[in-house]
Amino acid sequence: MKFHALATDYDGTIALNGRVDDATLGALKKIRESGRKLIMVTGRELDDLFKNFEQVELFDRIVAENGALVYNPVTKEMSLIGSPPSEAFIEELKRRGVPSISVGHVIVATWEPFQNVVLDVIRDQGLELQVIFNKGAVMILPSGVNKASGLSLALTEMGLSRHNTVGVGDAENDHAFLEMCGCAVAVSNAIPAVKDRVDLVMQADHGAGVTELIERMLADDLSGVSDESIHLGALDGGEPVGLCPSSQGILVCGSSGAGKSTLTTGVLERMAAKGYQIAIFDPEGDYDLLYFAIALGSPQRAPLVEEALDILKDPSRNLSVNLLGIPLEHRPAFFAEFLPRILELRARTGRPHLIVIDEAHHLLPVEWGPAKTVLSERTRGILYITVNPETVAPAVLETVDTLIAVGDEPGKTIDSFCKAVGSSSGLKAEVTKLPPGDVLLYKRRESATVLVHSEKPTTERKRHSRKYAEGNLGSSRSFYFRGPEGKLNLKAHNLVMFLQLADGVDDETWRFHLKRREYSYWMHRYIKDPELAFEVGAIERNEKLSDKESRAAIRNSIESRYTLPADKPSGKIN
Repeated sequence: MKFHALATDYDGTIALNGRVDDATLGALKKIRESGRKLIMVTGRELDDLFKNFEQVELFDRIVAENGALVYNPVTKEMSLIGSPPSEAFIEELKRRGVPSISVGHVIVATWEPFQNVVLDVIRDQGLELQVIFNKGAVMILPSGVNKASGLSLALTEMGLSRHNTVGVGDAENDHAFLEMCGCAVAVSNAIPAVKDRVDLVMQADHGAGVTELIERMLADDLSGVSDESIHLGALDGGEPVGLCPSSQGILVCGSSGAGKSTLTTGVLERMAAKGYQIAIFDPEGDYDLLYFAIALGSPQRAPLVEEALDILKDPSRNLSVNLLGIPLEHRPAFFAEFLPRILELRARTGRPHLIVIDEAHHLLPVEWGPAKTVLSERTRGILYITVNPETVAPAVLETVDTLIAVGDEPGKTIDSFCKAVGSSSGLKAEVTKLPPGDVLLYKRRESATVLVHSEKPTTERKRHSRKYAEGNLGSSRSFYFRGPEGKLNLKAHNLVMFLQLADGVDDETWRFHLKRREYSYWMHRYIKDPELAFEVGAIERNEKLSDKESRAAIRNSIESRYTLPADKPSGKIN
């Protein structure tokens, strides 16, 4: 289920002439019984609403006074957005002849054509107030307070996201809250300006239109009505290409150092900017430093499921779960306990909107038993990252709608995936290698493949110091200073040790590996940083540099890209 809440205006939407009919009440009860939440968003004051509508308990929250007040019908608690109006302001309005003044907890309301008098008083008293119009009503509120701000507070209290909310309204003051909803709807009696800016216009008016909307929500969850696309890149002709992560299963595949992390980071960055919630399972510590996510876990400390769920309670917070503190052989079992809890949260709230599983071949290997019970073909909103599709559990591949292939032999990657899921790729020509930033996008349902020039992240992501700078890469992936005659065997198991040994070895040993371009090879193959390898390769080829200068240049390249250990002095990575 994508949409977990319905936010509706009162007058002119569920109510006709101030009253809600029995048929509309029945539809509202059905949407509640489906497990969804109901939120009323009205310009009325609470006391006035209570006089006309006795079934307020149908709603989980009442956003009243045009967004200035949020009321919980169960607890009777009230939250105000903004300060009450001053007596001096009210008295001056009366003195200048403004009639029918209504004063709420925060809102002050009157009628046209007295808006100019209201504006004059606001100006003369130097107040930070705004005027909002609604079918002849003139509502005065603190600056920045509207139906959107009230709905935002209500959703936060309920642990829901705007992306999982359907909003329906009819008038000028509904614009703000409709625009923030994942799907905006107008009843047929709505003013033209509202109809022009929504995703869906109902055929019926007032409560009958809301009933029509509810029936569609119950039937197919408004499938296909409002699937927002996240920009991935562009075709050769400049036509934009996007992804709908919350409604797709996505697999990113390619060789080490081919740009999978850069591509994924760009997508995540753009999703976060739009307010989608993201949960990342990070076996290698690659995403610890994302500015928009809270990192949980470390090489010294395993993450706890309850900690993760506590972070994700707030729809505005994203999470990166570092699994380096869990032995490699125990990670699939740990993940088998963790993932169902995250999926259960999504079933209740619709979020996190995207779950990212990096190094999927470690967490979801071919023999991963729980795959069929935890996942189904209908499981969407998961992005898997791996080198080869055939190393991932078949039940996982069945959830994938979109494959993004990067790096060397992307055509073979797509063919390998199609073979694993029992289909044909339809590729007419083999693509042997993609330049950095380019990807082959394969749509499984259409058996269609297109070349996309992906968009890079807007901010450069610093590399993960814990894994490559401070961690232990193991004997097979370490760099060894051996010298021209193989007399040495100095092991650098991370970048910190590499720089320490580089400062200490003799010039002949340093120069031997430099001339053989072994430093850049190691950084590309085992540090998995092609951009750093490119920089270091240029230093290796520069014959004008002295041994001292080449050491300093390589040190500067590493230190400019990697976060320093927290307990080390700034400017040195040793």
